[in-house]
Amino acid sequence: MKENQLLESPLRDEIALVHSRFCSGLADPTRILIIYSLAERPWNVSELADHLDVAQPVISRHLNILRERGIVVAEREGRNVSYQLADGRIVEALNLFRSIIADQLYAQAQLVEYAVIEP
Repeated sequence: MKENQLLESPLRDEIALVHSRFCSGLADPTRILIIYSLAERPWNVSELADHLDVAQPVISRHLNILRERGIVVAEREGRNVSYQLADGRIVEALNLFRSIIADQLYAQAQLVEYAVIEP
């Protein structure tokens, strides 16, 4: 397959969808903390705000973004709305990214340590 065919293939559309649905949804540390919190159990907005020590309007805005991208789902319970992960595999993906970053940081630290030892 030629390079230009790859760029015109369904892969390009799929990658655009991955970016719009997940990458942009994960582009804020607070949203990632929300995801990890929701992996523990469902929460409502005020509980998450207290748990993460973030203002309630900020949590609401982030939850709205996560809901729009299909990462979390909302369930009404009387006057309260409870949020939970739409798919637990998102936490597995985040853990994989964290593992990769940890390995990269370890490799960089090893290079620095070697450079300091070797004049």
